[in-house]
Amino acid sequence: MSVKDLFFNGNKKVAWLCDPDKTHGEALLYAAKTAQKSGVDMIFIGGSVLKNTNTDQCILAIKSVCDLPVILFPGNCLQISHHADAILFLSLISGRNPDLLIGQHVSVAYQLKKSSIEVIPTAYMLIDCGVSTSVSYISNTSPIPRDKPTIALNTAIAGELLGMQAIYLEAGSGAPLPVPGAIIRSIKNEIHLPLIVGGGICNGKTARNMAVNGADIIVIGNAAEENPDCLFDIVERFKTNVR
Repeated sequence: MSVKDLFFNGNKKVAWLCDPDKTHGEALLYAAKTAQKSGVDMIFIGGSVLKNTNTDQCILAIKSVCDLPVILFPGNCLQISHHADAILFLSLISGRNPDLLIGQHVSVAYQLKKSSIEVIPTAYMLIDCGVSTSVSYISNTSPIPRDKPTIALNTAIAGELLGMQAIYLEAGSGAPLPVPGAIIRSIKNEIHLPLIVGGGICNGKTARNMAVNGADIIVIGNAAEENPDCLFDIVERFKTNVR
């Protein structure tokens, strides 16, 4: 099964987001093993700023202890590794920074075309979480206001019409507030693409709320970085059948 097929199979899925700058050594191996045992479906690799050029080593270490698909979640065109199974080819459609709409993509397009990495064109949307985040600062863009679901919906529809194959709603790393349920619901009701939601999901209760409102895939970063065992409760609560 391709990674894209995994996205589209209709089941709720959880991704563990690993930042190679923050998780390494024995902590990385433990987190990877825990992710697989807990029922996590895939591993995202990336960060807003990677200080070290150890993405290759991180992916190889993960693959030595688990067989989950490893997907690049790049902050820029330098965060590429041919050891990954797939890449979220992110276009930041919520902002107006041309470098992150198309510029970075042009610089790495030929390399990806000739590689064996599965490419998943993904509409990336930043949603306000109440504070300034690293991704907003690095991308030099303003997030969509959290009380404006119509703007978020129209942006997501534009991404779908442009041919994107997934929508990613991002509150930001360490966000105090997750993406609002009203935004998730409004988009899920109108688009026919996998809906990925990340940022601010730190416990089972929040994960359950994401499921009820229509998220197809949730991404767990900081919470699992601090305590990988939290993945057990998050996965169970998110994947419990929604009535």
